[in-house]
Amino acid sequence: MEAFFFLIYVQFLSGLTRAMVLFLVASGLSLVFGTLSILNFAHGSFYMLGAFITYSLFLRLNAWGFGFWLSVLLASLSIAFIGFLLETFLIRKTYHRGHIPQLLLTYAFTLIASDIVRMRWGGQFYTLPPPPGLSKAISLIGLDFPTYNLFIIFAGLAVYGLLWWLIYRTRIGNIIRASVFDREVVNFLGVPIPWLFSFLFSLGLFLAALAGGLYAPLTTIDIGMDVSMLIEAFAVVIIGGVGNLFGTLVGSLIVGLIQSFGIILFPQHAMALIFFVMAVVLIVRPYGLMGTKS
Repeated sequence: MEAFFFLIYVQFLSGLTRAMVLFLVASGLSLVFGTLSILNFAHGSFYMLGAFITYSLFLRLNAWGFGFWLSVLLASLSIAFIGFLLETFLIRKTYHRGHIPQLLLTYAFTLIASDIVRMRWGGQFYTLPPPPGLSKAISLIGLDFPTYNLFIIFAGLAVYGLLWWLIYRTRIGNIIRASVFDREVVNFLGVPIPWLFSFLFSLGLFLAALAGGLYAPLTTIDIGMDVSMLIEAFAVVIIGGVGNLFGTLVGSLIVGLIQSFGIILFPQHAMALIFFVMAVVLIVRPYGLMGTKS
């Protein structure tokens, strides 16, 4: 009985860890689609690039003692800058052409990113150690759990709090929510919509790269890590509701816990369970658990 309780305990906390990483990725995806109406199929690729760039920077900055944190920050900022350039010079031209050109364009980014990773890092698997001070375990209700996993959980909740504050308690958040309903009126009021969209797209990619860098010590860094993350992130957005921040958090918790316990109960069908739940949600509430009819 004690072994069974320990297994449930470990899988629950592991599911929460995965859920918070999913939230970081899916929140950027939901934010971009909910406000800019862009189907960014390259979102997972920027998560992958964030992990690879963090790894390379870590190898050079580790001698400073705080190389991991600086590597994650620099990698996330570099991906955000790349996102700013992509939105400004390429994606912006597709806003009035529908989703098909956006899908093709962002899918092209996916292919380009894969080739860049293959040329720069090859097809090898890489790993990163946990940052100093977070490599040990901590006792929770008498059972040990890795400290870094707990950090990921709290970091995800902290990002949720910051995004909530940004969207619902700041002037730029009011502008973002207003632009979802009527971009033309917001533009007539003197708000530079193009710059707002560039900021939102860059923020979405920053969150994806941040997730890749922070999750790197808990997973293998490889060329296929973008596909599974993108699939799960889309499932999160669909289950929670497009453009709904709290819904994204709820969807992340559902998908993360389903995956964690599904690996034990149905090892070969864990992903199928996620799609089953997503299908049920689409049938019962096509706009997501926390979404609203549009």
